[in-house]
Amino acid sequence: MAEARRKPRADALRNRRRLVEAAKEVLGRGGPEASLEAVARAAGVGIGTLYRNFPTREALFQAVYRHEVEQLIALAGDLDSGDRVADLRAWTHALIGLVATKRGLLGALAVVPTDASRAMYDESQVQMKAAVGGLISAGIADGALRADAEVEDLLSTIYGLCHASPPEPGWEARVLRLIDIFIDGLRAR
Repeated sequence: MAEARRKPRADALRNRRRLVEAAKEVLGRGGPEASLEAVARAAGVGIGTLYRNFPTREALFQAVYRHEVEQLIALAGDLDSGDRVADLRAWTHALIGLVATKRGLLGALAVVPTDASRAMYDESQVQMKAAVGGLISAGIADGALRADAEVEDLLSTIYGLCHASPPEPGWEARVLRLIDIFIDGLRAR
């Protein structure tokens, strides 16, 4: 008879959340200080707790990435400032933050994505397209965005600019400036 899985204890869930947040901060920045030991210290737990929650570097990467995607999707649902262009800009700026975190994590953890990670990326792309698609559709319906604005164009531009920018200090600011110019071009005239 299979033993029923117990619900994780509150302190275990809290530790896991703290590890994900610490990994985003410590590893997302990259650099020589980016280590699993530094993540555990920043979360206020021992390295054993980190490995119990995330037995592999890829498992930690996936948890942080999923968490960031969930926040990005939630943000799209929460944005309702009355200025559809400003809402779209805020979402795209948050997406650049996700790309920056992903870059830092991949570098710090030296993760080579597996089929599981690729499936996670594919799933997250579908979710993010739906989220930003809602923002674009609302902007078109309100007359704030051009009628020909498309999700694929926006995301292709963002990812293209991110990947064309070498991961050196200041790359995010350059990409954000160019994305702002692109978004200004999406305004209805």
